[in-house]
Amino acid sequence: MTPIEGRPILTAGDMRWAEECAIEGGSTVEGLMECAGAGVAEAVRRLAAGSRVLMLCGPGNNGGDGYVAARILKANGIDVRIAASAAPKTEAAITARAAWNGPVEMLVDTEQAPVVIDGLFGTGLVRRLDPAINDPMWRLLTNAKFSVAIDVPSGLHTDSGETLADTLSHIDLTLALGAVKPVHVLADSAAICGTVRVLDIGAWIPTDGDCWVMGRPSLETPSSGSTKYNRGMVAIIGGTMPGAAALAAEAALRAGAGYALLLAEKAPPLLPHAVVWREWSPDQLDDARIGAIVVGPGLGRDEAAGIKLDAALATDKTVVLDGDALHLLDGRTFHDRDAATILTPHGGEFKAIAGDWTGSKLDAARDLADRLGCVLVFKGSDTVIVDTNGRLTVAPNGPAWLSTAGTGDVLAGVIGGLASVRRRSFLTIPPRAVGKGELAEVNAAVWMHAEAARRLGGAFIADDLARELSAVRAAL
Repeated sequence: MTPIEGRPILTAGDMRWAEECAIEGGSTVEGLMECAGAGVAEAVRRLAAGSRVLMLCGPGNNGGDGYVAARILKANGIDVRIAASAAPKTEAAITARAAWNGPVEMLVDTEQAPVVIDGLFGTGLVRRLDPAINDPMWRLLTNAKFSVAIDVPSGLHTDSGETLADTLSHIDLTLALGAVKPVHVLADSAAICGTVRVLDIGAWIPTDGDCWVMGRPSLETPSSGSTKYNRGMVAIIGGTMPGAAALAAEAALRAGAGYALLLAEKAPPLLPHAVVWREWSPDQLDDARIGAIVVGPGLGRDEAAGIKLDAALATDKTVVLDGDALHLLDGRTFHDRDAATILTPHGGEFKAIAGDWTGSKLDAARDLADRLGCVLVFKGSDTVIVDTNGRLTVAPNGPAWLSTAGTGDVLAGVIGGLASVRRRSFLTIPPRAVGKGELAEVNAAVWMHAEAARRLGGAFIADDLARELSAVRAAL
């Protein structure tokens, strides 16, 4: 079992292709099933601590994995029973069932066990679960002391995370077979999956794809030749709510920038002394030392705000757009800008830009980034980051305490601070998967932002979050 951080994310179709490649290379479906079942059995054997185990098997290959796992558990002295929703239908599952030398109970009639393993449907489910299956499944999983799902909890759509059941029990451990799937990282479905770990299934898994789980970043520390300017100079444009811009400026410095310039009509009260304030003027943006501009936190939505946004986008510098700036786009696209444009919408702001959307958040984010020609940070407890080439990373399980005023301003500042200099930042996954320049830095910013929240624990305010970034940055 391996953690999911830094691992590729494959759709159900991607996994079918990987398995077909493995079979073309000499593997068999039965061999892959045997490997998957053995991995499940070993994980359950370690975690069940001698408790009785109930394996729920469906008619497809997910059920076949369950039959294999049950057989191996029994051979290792574990008290295990099988309850099936239907007889196996695939050739490999039929073979696995034949190798099981015990009884098979009917799902609807089976009795409770302390450890329950869901091997009913996995990645193959595309329509709603029949209540005749859903109801007993829910009862057994909900009342288990420990629950495990093989690959995907039954009742969830693999690619969109959509719920395909009337009621679903939260799973303690999901064993992703071969690779992480979108369902494991998208917010609502990730909560149902519980802890997710990846199991090797003996198949070649592509690692040159364009969708990854975010991993811990690695950033360069200042060298003997560092100055406040070559460490990165970021400009933050203030507006009607000066405190928001001040939060962004402080966050940029604590994330590692060398110089934060706040441009506003007047200096915000209680502005950190390290932040340089100057009166707003478009000419201030001509400073060649500025590497990135943050516009949006507390900007306002009046005519003056629009003029500031126009001035920022007219430069040849990286621009981070957040908050009010996202409501002033008025159909703009950014394909013709020489520098990166980074948009950071939460769900409501995304809808204001893109309109209603359905299906996978990953697809929706990729479509909007492509349409606008931007790097997109679609915020949430499952933050999705996409670059202009469609490469994508997901930061799952974001701390719920980030749902408080000002934390988005802090993130915009961190992104601006890291993007203000072309440092060689990267994630602990192959560099080709996260791109170069701003995309890698945006990933690092999102990770640092969430890590600061995790360290604070809860009930913090955005000011605390900004201050905690110093400790997070120093630890990288």
